[in-house]
Amino acid sequence: MYTMQSWTCICLIICSMQSVCHCCDWIRHHYGHLSAEYLSLLDQMGGDITKQDAPVFFPTSLYRHIDDAEFEDKVRFLKETIYQITKLFDGNMKSVTWDKKNLDDFLNILERQLENLNSCVSPAMKPERRLKRYFKKLNKKVLRKMNYSAQAWELIRKETKRHLQRLDILAAQMY
Repeated sequence: MYTMQSWTCICLIICSMQSVCHCCDWIRHHYGHLSAEYLSLLDQMGGDITKQDAPVFFPTSLYRHIDDAEFEDKVRFLKETIYQITKLFDGNMKSVTWDKKNLDDFLNILERQLENLNSCVSPAMKPERRLKRYFKKLNKKVLRKMNYSAQAWELIRKETKRHLQRLDILAAQMY
């Protein structure tokens, strides 16, 4: 015979599993499609991607570390990286010469991806500090130091593309 407390525990376990299952299905069936859309828009919004390197090293070690992590940690990393990218694009964009519609579509799809990932991650889970620090440095050493110039935004576009491509690989490895 089950008590009210044991039923509550069983329901929490089932809901948690359903959430993970929903998240697995969503990542498997929708993440790649939305990702392809915003990567295409990122390419279409401006000219060629700059060859110039950003003054902040790409966090390759973070990606290597997350490759071996648990499913929930990978989802949190996807969510946090996309969140940090959306924060970057929330800056002073007056000097940007990109196609406005493609930029808006890119940001809207990125936001949709973030909303879906948010529904998969517990709010109690802490963001990856090193990732957050990396994006702060990117903001400080590229956007602010270069006074939000068109050149600075092109570097941000290049780094954003690198991250989104790497997240694609991570998501593909999750199932």
